Amino acid sequence: MLDAVIQPTGFATSFATDGEKALVRYKAERFDLVLADIDMKPMDGITLLKQLKVYDPTAVVVIMTAYASTESAIQALKYGAFDYLQKPFRVDELIATLRRGLEFRQFQAERAGAVGAPSVKAADLEGRLVGGSSAIKKLHQQLRKLATVRTPVLLQGENGTGKTTVAEVLHASAPSDAPFIGIDCSLSSESNFRAGLIGENGAGGEWVLKARGGTLFLQHLQALPMAMQKELVSVLRNTAHGFRLVCTTNVDLEKLTDEGQFHDELFYRVASLPVTLPPLRDHAEDIPQLVKHFLSKAANPLFEANLVEFTADALAVLSAYHWPGNVVELGQVVSKIAATTETRVVTSQQLPLRLKELKDWPTLADYLAGQRQQYIDRVLHASRGDKEAAAKALGVDRSQLG
Repeated sequence: MLDAVIQPTGFATSFATDGEKALVRYKAERFDLVLADIDMKPMDGITLLKQLKVYDPTAVVVIMTAYASTESAIQALKYGAFDYLQKPFRVDELIATLRRGLEFRQFQAERAGAVGAPSVKAADLEGRLVGGSSAIKKLHQQLRKLATVRTPVLLQGENGTGKTTVAEVLHASAPSDAPFIGIDCSLSSESNFRAGLIGENGAGGEWVLKARGGTLFLQHLQALPMAMQKELVSVLRNTAHGFRLVCTTNVDLEKLTDEGQFHDELFYRVASLPVTLPPLRDHAEDIPQLVKHFLSKAANPLFEANLVEFTADALAVLSAYHWPGNVVELGQVVSKIAATTETRVVTSQQLPLRLKELKDWPTLADYLAGQRQQYIDRVLHASRGDKEAAAKALGVDRSQLG
């Protein structure tokens, strides 16, 4: 029946009677697209999908599932299916899905084989994502690979880790005139989402249409209202490969999905390529290099911030701080100090007091154990000799410290 409706459209088809035979045929002949039923023996459709993705990560697989079997459809997306069809499906729906899959396959092949194929330039990576730590080098490697595909990317990480910068770096691999449409889901209203993302009849709104050929950047995706999440799935099924979709979140989106607080199908459509950005405390060895970077950024013909230097003890304090605002917070601190310092050399004494506080203040256990003086000494040490901060930590008047 499938052969009868597919061949008249111009597609060349070939059939296998089960998953095992399909896998053998794929390895021998390399097809552009696989349309697989989920209910097969001895190898079912999900197992076939997994095996195909191991052999060929670029394989484009469409899974056919039983009517209203949402769970199996989501499972297929989780393991890398391009899309799914729920039986009974219409012929036009089948053909449209196959055409989208083949267009995506062609797009991947063209990007991989073209001379001067889009890529992230080393200068963009090293100039914007600064650092020589293993964590940053790993991030650079991931982005070089991601630049060659248009699969949706989910950027995960705490606030200030550089998710927007990563999105901009990925976008830089597109033609110079490609649009970059950025939307903060935590700031827009539901009516704006409907007009910008969903559009009339779920065909895609103003933001989606403007992003074609470029990048659609959705920040704080977890803040998108649940009603909009479900409708966005339909939009993405028809338009997601007309642009690069990059989403960000600062929460555990998979956990929210498991708890039913985020739409499961939307999660697996946007999270096929997750990238986790490390907090600054996990690559503190990059702080000296980042300081130089931010000083250079702050410099201009009237403000020679790049001539400012931080002493070793100042860099030690910066490296010991826990940086809740991550790289963004560090950049703000360095820029402010550079703009206000009256000396070329910045010492630890010129740093904000909050940066000198240790992550782990001494507990009251010592005090309760009768070691009052030892406890006070440790608090004084933690506060770098600042009696005002020590008195506040101890809950006493400054004069009581002697």
